[in-house]
Amino acid sequence: MSAGKRVRLALGSGGARGYAHIGVIAELEERGYEIVGVAGSSMGALVGGLFAAGRLDEFTSWATALGQFEVARLLDPAFSEPGVIRAGKVLDRIREMLGDLRIEDLPIPYVAVATDMTVGRSVWFRSGALDDAIRASISIPGFITPVLSDGHVLVDGGVLDPLPVVATMTFGPADLTIGVDLSGAPDPAYDRAQPRANWFTQWWRASAQRRGRTPVEESAEPPLPLSSVRATDVAQRAIDLMLGAITRQHLAAHPPDLVISVPQNMCGTMDFHRAAPIIEQGRALAKTALDSLPD
Repeated sequence: MSAGKRVRLALGSGGARGYAHIGVIAELEERGYEIVGVAGSSMGALVGGLFAAGRLDEFTSWATALGQFEVARLLDPAFSEPGVIRAGKVLDRIREMLGDLRIEDLPIPYVAVATDMTVGRSVWFRSGALDDAIRASISIPGFITPVLSDGHVLVDGGVLDPLPVVATMTFGPADLTIGVDLSGAPDPAYDRAQPRANWFTQWWRASAQRRGRTPVEESAEPPLPLSSVRATDVAQRAIDLMLGAITRQHLAAHPPDLVISVPQNMCGTMDFHRAAPIIEQGRALAKTALDSLPD
């Protein structure tokens, strides 16, 4: 290990854009950096936890094989709960990969960040079952049902701390602190290269109709046209705006040595069927950012 290569890593919140974290980690490792600790919110907690557990390659192989149909099958509609999906099937697969690992036993220091809605503060998971910590951290409000724990309602860490740079200060000495921000300014190149339909909205509505949760007359209607204003579109955009604003405030107060910025419009929040291209785009962004570091 050469001098200047020990890194504390903060992985941000941002739905499917979090696949970019995998590309960032791959680029860091190829360049000989040693990640001495990782803190994550939401998808950053998931990727960071799998990396700290030595299971990231297995997860990557699984995720890159998922198509839109497979992702839809993994999503559990939750029509009578405070969230659109339960994510139970996804978490079952993650638990298969992780087994009974506990955070305090991981070979790399790790922190998962969630938000306690009951008392209005961030929660840092530094011990306990790794899968439970990840489940709490990925509970995107309005999309994934929250976790109830000892009378507290836990949701996505990104609500209060979308890029947990401060949490990395609990780790040992390092040469660099790097933050991967999934709330970067939109890049028009992505809109030109990959116009997107909101497949998630169409899937959720179809699921509701199959279960008889919408009026009969509505279920007979054709799918919503792509130009329609849809509630999930508004919710996703609102979440992106929130994450961006809070992240900018946190970075101003506690700037890391390097920020790798992932544009908000790289993909849709729920585009979990696009792992391979998002990972590659994350790696490309990491290359550009790391090349900017002084020798």
